[in-house]
Amino acid sequence: MTGGVVSSLGKGILSSSIGKLLQEHGYRITIQKFDPYINIDPGTLNPYEHGECYVTVDGMETDLDLGHYERFTDIHTTRGNSVTTGRIYQTVIDKERRGDYLGKTIQVVPHITDEIKRRMLREDDKTEYDFVITEIGGTIGDIESAPFMEAVRQLKWELGQRALSVHLTYVPYLRAAGEVKTKPTQHSVKELQGMGIQPDVLVLRTEQHLEESVLRKVASFCNVSQDAVMQSEDLPSIYQVPVHMMEQGLDRIILQKMGKECRQDADLTEWKRVLHMQQSATAQRTVALVGKYDLQDAYKSIRESLNIAGIYNGVKVHLKFVNSELLSPMTIESELDDVDGIVICPGFGQRGIEGKILAAQYARTHDIPTFGICLGMQMMVIEFARDVLGYADADSREMNAETPHNVIDIMENQKNLTQMGGTMRLGAYDCTLSPDSKVRAIYGQPVVRERHRHRYEFNSAYTEAYEQAGMLCVGRNPDSHLVEIVEIPQLRWYIGTQFHPEYSSTVLHPHPLFVSFLQACAGAE
Repeated sequence: MTGGVVSSLGKGILSSSIGKLLQEHGYRITIQKFDPYINIDPGTLNPYEHGECYVTVDGMETDLDLGHYERFTDIHTTRGNSVTTGRIYQTVIDKERRGDYLGKTIQVVPHITDEIKRRMLREDDKTEYDFVITEIGGTIGDIESAPFMEAVRQLKWELGQRALSVHLTYVPYLRAAGEVKTKPTQHSVKELQGMGIQPDVLVLRTEQHLEESVLRKVASFCNVSQDAVMQSEDLPSIYQVPVHMMEQGLDRIILQKMGKECRQDADLTEWKRVLHMQQSATAQRTVALVGKYDLQDAYKSIRESLNIAGIYNGVKVHLKFVNSELLSPMTIESELDDVDGIVICPGFGQRGIEGKILAAQYARTHDIPTFGICLGMQMMVIEFARDVLGYADADSREMNAETPHNVIDIMENQKNLTQMGGTMRLGAYDCTLSPDSKVRAIYGQPVVRERHRHRYEFNSAYTEAYEQAGMLCVGRNPDSHLVEIVEIPQLRWYIGTQFHPEYSSTVLHPHPLFVSFLQACAGAE
């Protein structure tokens, strides 16, 4: 899967949709993202640079598109599903230092391209797949992606019919002229052909419905059969894309071109049921996202988890971003008095912290359903210590290393680290739930497994003081005894989790905490 003309066309959504359709035919699939940047992973990137950092079950910090892959297909991605230029070069250089290349001169071709191909073919993965979908990040023509495109060219030549190229490109609509223009697509395909890659399928991203004459023109100029030219129009929901692609026969043309059979009809029955619930929802509820990154992609999985949970509650969720850096006692009421629920978002660093603490106090004292995630949970804990326990100087060691009441402290195994990237508590860990707790009733089971991304934790030395005052520690890791969940049962819905439940919520299996939270926002609890 490659993209042309401009970025942000939706390669991740299209890759996920193709994966979903192939699953409907009974095939086993996996989807992976190859990013051309030199960072080893996006874990140290500012969300303004790259959007949210998604975490896999085995603790890999990855691109947010892996969240789309999981939400659409219900597969569990791992560290093998996310590859960067940095990881490729690091692997090759490590091999060179060990002498694996027997003194040969290391070059982009064949050594870098061979390592790319090896990962594209999933040679380290013992799982058997019928299809491996590989999305190449960036846009055709980017200098950074040249080695990836050379690897794709070689694989297409080596694998023949077993390899297929899907190219997503843009067909703009010029309002002044009143017509769409195919020239950008033609140039994008020409650039791809100049790299030795002939696309087998073209998907045209468009704001306007394209007439058959436009599709014929593109097919003719780009050497692609007309039945393999699809259009991806703007839709009310990204979850309509698989259905839209199926209606145009994208799944059938892929199977046909790769010499595979349509094992069963892809009817997407359950998927369409969810879409019907989404379209028939009448009630609307407003949920405030209190955070410091005014960027849609910075909290992508949280946004999607809330929207999906709304679908299952018959509610259209209106998400209101509230910049925590700008919150003050003078503005808090005007920002939050009209919301039905509050999510205190995760993050790192000092900026915007006091605003999150202020939002937690307002939510707690006004009994507004509130969900604190990771740093959001820690801010709920600090606010409670300051306002209820009477520790006016309570803080996190992350924000104030000298605080006498470090109710949030650095984890023991994080104290002597010498580098930032990939060193946090990452991946899925077990959590034991207290028998009579609200979260135990929500999950419906005594032990859950959730994904983490943090360095700091609730200081268990303060557990007794918190519980006597009404904030209960109701989820703990069975091995480290790390407090994973806090709640105030006297309030309608006031729960904080040290882990990130948004990473585990999918279209067909919404996360129970988000579903319960939206029930409370809708007044059902």
